[in-house]
Amino acid sequence: MSSITLTPQNLQQLSDRMHDDIWIVACLCAAWCDVCTQYRPGFDALAARHPEALFLWVDIEDRADIVGEFDVENFPTLLIQRGDDVVFYGTTLPDPHIAGRLLSAHADKTADERAADAVTAERSTWRRERNLRAALREA
Repeated sequence: MSSITLTPQNLQQLSDRMHDDIWIVACLCAAWCDVCTQYRPGFDALAARHPEALFLWVDIEDRADIVGEFDVENFPTLLIQRGDDVVFYGTTLPDPHIAGRLLSAHADKTADERAADAVTAERSTWRRERNLRAALREA
């Protein structure tokens, strides 16, 4: 299974799939971005290797109604969360192995360990302002 492009047609279905125990790995991109276009096949392959997670492809211009307030400085920007715990948000090199390592680094952590990690100001901001699950519920 490859990543799923967030569209108005699948918004509710995806929101329903974002339960507390599923990992969400979202790539925030733009259709005009050549780096994103080149990154997508590797991101899709990573999604196929991790069927337990929900991999989303989010065009920040097409889906500005949902992620317009998210601060995207460069591409690709990754968002990784479980439930409402945003464990990573930021620009990465366009290498799907990095997304895979980030997911693996957090996948074995308990909710308490994720909460302990969230005490930094940056991670608290991620949880409040970069929560894709919450943004989809509000859309």
